[in-house]
Amino acid sequence: MTETRNIDILDASGKKTGTAELPGDVFDLDLNIPLVHQVVNAQLAAARQGTHATKTRADVSGGGKKPFRQKGTGRARQGSIRAPQFAGGGIVHGPQPRDYSQKTPKKMKAAALRQALSDRARAGRIHVLSDFGVTETPSTKAAKAALTGVVDNRRALIVLTPEVDDVVALSVNNLAEHHALFVGELNTYDVLANDDVVFSSTALDSFLKKGEDK
Repeated sequence: MTETRNIDILDASGKKTGTAELPGDVFDLDLNIPLVHQVVNAQLAAARQGTHATKTRADVSGGGKKPFRQKGTGRARQGSIRAPQFAGGGIVHGPQPRDYSQKTPKKMKAAALRQALSDRARAGRIHVLSDFGVTETPSTKAAKAALTGVVDNRRALIVLTPEVDDVVALSVNNLAEHHALFVGELNTYDVLANDDVVFSSTALDSFLKKGEDK
């Protein structure tokens, strides 16, 4: 049976400003490793460009004439200097452009994301900030100070709301040790690739509301 968790909502100075509820059906699920593995593999595969290409002997220019006569040389017969065994010849079984994307049902993606978040929640690695010490002007220094007080030196995934946290997004984008994205972009790979997940209070509300609407 899943259990609802309550965590503190902190401000930029680390003081408690309220309490956030993490529903058990999102943040207290067992980890299905094969499912998560399949979803992450599909996400990484979809990110591949697939534009790699090599030229076969049909694509290499030249080689229309036999390099030497068929008989009498004591050498093996050759039909073209663009055959694979010659320098400058075509490539045999080389990579060709292809689409690496895999079809993954939306329910699988959603389940894997909830399980990844549950794993972080059980470890106490889910945090909520009411503000990042940033007002109307972007400030990387202020945002870094606010995050350091919550996650120390660990890598954090920062989840923001585009309509509210656009200035915060500009502030944290320069932090190489952290990764920021908007709530609609939240995905399993980025949750697992970072040690902690830091939601803005509006982003957490938006994420939970989106889950209720489905």
